[in-house]
Amino acid sequence: MSSSYIDPTLVFAWQTAHSIARGSPPPVHDRGGFRVDTDSEKEVKRWVFPQQCDGLRAIAHDVAAPRHYLKLCGTNEELRSALPARWEVQPENYFMMAAVTPIDTKPLPNGYKMELRQTGPVTQARVIAPDGALAASGCAAESADVFIYDRIETAQDHRRKGLGIAVMIALGTARKSLISPQLLVATGEGRNLYASMGWTVLAPFAAATIPES
Repeated sequence: MSSSYIDPTLVFAWQTAHSIARGSPPPVHDRGGFRVDTDSEKEVKRWVFPQQCDGLRAIAHDVAAPRHYLKLCGTNEELRSALPARWEVQPENYFMMAAVTPIDTKPLPNGYKMELRQTGPVTQARVIAPDGALAASGCAAESADVFIYDRIETAQDHRRKGLGIAVMIALGTARKSLISPQLLVATGEGRNLYASMGWTVLAPFAAATIPES
């Protein structure tokens, strides 16, 4: 059992919307977790587990090829304890939920402009710098159950200007359901940004893969 309990239906809803955002197949139930047959250049399959279980350990022992990912709503230490030595644990992320919807919008710095594009349930936001470079970007996807944010990134030369928050707020304007939970998985660095916007950590989010030989 992981130290942080998180509702499995919420994790499944997040992964479903995450698949929509990235154009991946929908998740399927597999041995206590949720499997996505990504079949992309970087990832063959991924499994997301709401908590530690025998199924996670079985998959970890069965899989020996790279480009397979195991993810757990738990700490890196908890995930490591379930894996054979060939698996490499990645830097820890955090599964987060918005407690409030920020509506305070500050104007973008002089010369920056926001571009917003919606394709079905997926919204993409891009902040363009005065020199035409991509300064910040992100996307969001809405399913019947949740609204998720994904790949929120600010280019190194354009940080500390509020661009990440501006992208989040712009994406949030596409949200149709005001009662669906807002979710994301944050890096350690991103966690502080989202905490400043009123987001809370539901659980650590650990990931592991087998390195290419």
